[in-house]
Amino acid sequence: MKYKNTGAAKSTITRDVNEFIDKTDNIFKAVNVMAKRSVQVNEKMKDELMEKLQEFAISQQELDEVFENKEQIAVSKFYESLPKPWAIAMKELLNDELYMRDENSSEE
Repeated sequence: MKYKNTGAAKSTITRDVNEFIDKTDNIFKAVNVMAKRSVQVNEKMKDELMEKLQEFAISQQELDEVFENKEQIAVSKFYESLPKPWAIAMKELLNDELYMRDENSSEE
């Protein structure tokens, strides 16, 4: 997923609660959906970051030397500049990009 191009806000924005109620008919359901989605996004981002940082892993012998790896710093700064997972989840909910399944309803 291209997290940089999601269009999600990088800072906090005041939102109208009615926008969320219109999407889910219940503010608590909206918060629950966004929380679950933000956990999913966060796990994906974390896995991707850890995979990229694995390239810079050092052995125990090299641990004695203190050095600065500019590529590792660049990767870390890139991920710090991305929108937060909760902002991505909020944007997806408001733009109808999420599929919500009601676990309590019976599908026949």
